[in-house]
Amino acid sequence: MAISRRDALQLSGVTAAAITLSGCSKYMGETTSTQAVSVSESTAAITTNSSTAVGVGSPAPLPQAKGPRVVVVGGGWSGLTIAKYTKKYAPNADVVLIEQRTEFMSCPLSNLWVVDAIDLDFLMHDYLQAARENDYMYFNATVVGVDKKRKIVSTSNGDLAYDHLVLAPGIDYDYSDWTTDPALEQRLRTEYPAGFKAGSEHLSLRNKVLDFEEGNFLLTVPTGNYRCLPAPYERACLIADFFKLEGIEGKVIILDENPQITIKADGFGSAFEKLYEDYIEYLPSSKIVNIDLDKKSVETELGEVIEFEDAAFYPKVRGGKLLEIAGVAKDSVFNKQEGDIDVFTYEVKGHPEVYITGDARPMGFSKSGNTANSEGVIVAKMIAGKINGKKVPWESPLTICFSAVAMDPVLAISVNASYMYDKEKAAFAFANASTNEKWDGKPGINNGKGMHEWAKGMFRDMFS
Repeated sequence: MAISRRDALQLSGVTAAAITLSGCSKYMGETTSTQAVSVSESTAAITTNSSTAVGVGSPAPLPQAKGPRVVVVGGGWSGLTIAKYTKKYAPNADVVLIEQRTEFMSCPLSNLWVVDAIDLDFLMHDYLQAARENDYMYFNATVVGVDKKRKIVSTSNGDLAYDHLVLAPGIDYDYSDWTTDPALEQRLRTEYPAGFKAGSEHLSLRNKVLDFEEGNFLLTVPTGNYRCLPAPYERACLIADFFKLEGIEGKVIILDENPQITIKADGFGSAFEKLYEDYIEYLPSSKIVNIDLDKKSVETELGEVIEFEDAAFYPKVRGGKLLEIAGVAKDSVFNKQEGDIDVFTYEVKGHPEVYITGDARPMGFSKSGNTANSEGVIVAKMIAGKINGKKVPWESPLTICFSAVAMDPVLAISVNASYMYDKEKAAFAFANASTNEKWDGKPGINNGKGMHEWAKGMFRDMFS
């Protein structure tokens, strides 16, 4: 089953990563005074200085700011939400969303598209529509540097000054546990992409699944706070269901570095056992110590050698590289190079006019769409509060997450949770969490319908 010409044309513009730069390392930023350079002064500096250094290049082709300029870098679920709601809560603000892609493709629900269970139209959306509908500017460019002292963002299409800056670059992959050989890493990225960045990786994974004939299809689950905890298990279920429905003599092998299924364990575990006993082999505590792509085999820490016909290798994640380049990254307890921020205000330490949100944040919140969206509303209130001279207290984001375990009909399980801060552990934990992990019968069908309606609501919120 090949991808249609229509789908191929839709995807032609999303083969680039969401934002090239994102990360999690040692903070290297400069200190800055509260009497920062204004947007107008910075713009003048940009215009009159022809140097190619960061923050002193040609100005971006944008109208002059008429109010406080808020620059949001990254057009994912977090960035889109912040751009919309900052403008809503501070109408006098001049909001600019910088995004490298020319169209949006959703990671949430993409596992259903990978197995041909939904249309690509459902996942694709228009940045220009979002900007028109919500009265902010969409600027198609790649950020290449941030001058925090002069408050200037440098892009592939010119420099622009800011009063408030939001960095929402998402994740990058961290292959360092598996290899330090750039050649092997590049082969893994190219031949066996993880499929947790929207666009080309998903197209590649879809083609792998639809063209698969027989043998082992290998999936890996990393440790740490990776993007969307249940998604690898959902993907395994849906690929197994595709094999089952198509009569393919294949098996999904899940190599999970964690000692058990990380979330919705009852729902996924029972689906593995009752629906896919002959199609899924789940191997917990299976850390890979050697990868031989020529022989198509991996060796685990326990000495097991597992052969595969095809695979998607999902390594650990880290904060987007831009954080490291901007000097606002630090290793967290979960991952490398995530945002070095005050976890209650999202402000970069030493630079309260810079915020880091979404999957690049260091807190133990779910790296999922609904979490980023609800958090985006909160951060937008905080930024608007500064502009309007009002202090806005911390609120908990909300995680609502549906996971499909079968596709015809769509059967799903779900979790709904907020967060609380544990002072003794100095960390966030789930609060008021509830799950619905019964996938068979009416509950599973209702969850499947709820998943589609949830996604429609989220897309309406961000794009209209």
